[in-house]
Amino acid sequence: MAVLEGLKPERVFYYFEEICNIPHGSGNTKEISDYLVKFAKDHKLPCVQDDSNNVIICKSASEGYEDSQPVILQGHMDMVCEKKDSSSHDFEKDGLDLFVEDEFIRARDTTLGGDDGIAVAYALAILEDDTLAHPPLEVVLTVDEEIGLLGAGALDFSQLHAKTMINLDSEEEGIFYISCAGGMTATSELPVRFQKESGIACDICVKGLMGGHSGAEIYKNGANAHILMARIWFALKENMQVRLVRLDGGSKETAITRTCGCTLLVHPDEVELLKCEAARLEEEFQKEYAGIEEHLEISVTIGDETTDLVVHPTDMEKIIFYLINIPNGVQKMSGVLPGLVETSNNIGVLELTEDSLVASSAPRSSLASARDYISGKIGYLTEMLGGEYTVSGIYPAWEYRADSRLQSVMSEVYEKMYGKKPSIQALHAGLECGIFYENIDDLDCVSMGPDIKGIHTVEERLSIPSVKRNYEYLLEVLKELK
Repeated sequence: MAVLEGLKPERVFYYFEEICNIPHGSGNTKEISDYLVKFAKDHKLPCVQDDSNNVIICKSASEGYEDSQPVILQGHMDMVCEKKDSSSHDFEKDGLDLFVEDEFIRARDTTLGGDDGIAVAYALAILEDDTLAHPPLEVVLTVDEEIGLLGAGALDFSQLHAKTMINLDSEEEGIFYISCAGGMTATSELPVRFQKESGIACDICVKGLMGGHSGAEIYKNGANAHILMARIWFALKENMQVRLVRLDGGSKETAITRTCGCTLLVHPDEVELLKCEAARLEEEFQKEYAGIEEHLEISVTIGDETTDLVVHPTDMEKIIFYLINIPNGVQKMSGVLPGLVETSNNIGVLELTEDSLVASSAPRSSLASARDYISGKIGYLTEMLGGEYTVSGIYPAWEYRADSRLQSVMSEVYEKMYGKKPSIQALHAGLECGIFYENIDDLDCVSMGPDIKGIHTVEERLSIPSVKRNYEYLLEVLKELK
């Protein structure tokens, strides 16, 4: 029996579970893309699959809507792949282990991919139902949104005819987004030399942080495990040489890092100093993040004496200098829209290779000049330390449109159905709407979605009642766009 069988609306949850059974992490989207193509063929719907695995499925207007302007329904098919340290889940080949808890759908020990699997499920349920009233539909489902909006960036927009778009990639019911930040992926590569040394192998781990989406949740001012690890090294180097053997931290630029681990080689007479400093810093960090990071922890595991390759002292100083000085977290709040983060950066990935430290960040801003300034600072810092700096996945901001007919219709329908006005907001996170806005003249766009808690974390959960309400609402909006 399917885990979600019996939930209403039945076909939405059927397709959501189908999607969850197919591995579809960013960069691993061929199988889910082919599934969508097969769906279109089975339902005799026109479909295009491009070289990037983006899929466009079209459906003609229902009776009486033939003269209506077409509407794009848009979401992305890839998900952020995060799991608990104890999990053996393989995102490359395993489907998700779903379960229902307190009217929420969750995945055991992993992210759920409600962001943005629910958009795909909504779209497929609508496309297969010939009883619904709607204008001509162009369903656009992109790939690799979570690693820089790469699919939307590769899309051939000449295939689309609609000037109205409902983006289904938001996570709070009753909140409609009408603009978003622009951003990019910023990658620093610092050259690293190694030398062989001996000592006690000591594992340090910063863990227990809440993490979250680096756009939607960076306003919470939580800790970044990479930055805390750098602060540990910065404190240790005052009294001992920091001899780095191994570093593990983060997998996505867009995810605020929850855990960072490293192995240091420590002289036998420095082991107690290391343990005392870790305990002291844990207490200090807990005070600094009181009320925010309730489970912050620094663990130290003392291993055996060994001989191994460690980062050269000069290069280690450069790594520490880089991490202590890189912009991270909220950089500026908007002076126009109260409560909106205008500019931020998140250092999401650290990788120590055989010849370099690779650090990837996600600068964001609703202003291109501010985004580029943060990028420039990171690049300047990198190059001053002898490294190489590259940017990729640059995506534009989506600007507010004051004369939006779609916003008016959606607000009126919402108030009619629920007896209250929706909240109209700007979003600091990047949405694919910015790329569509840049490529489709006079685009009228609104982003919506059901309640999804803890996105991009292992605590991610999708509200069943909210999915139902949002689907009913979406159908009513399409009916009104005649």
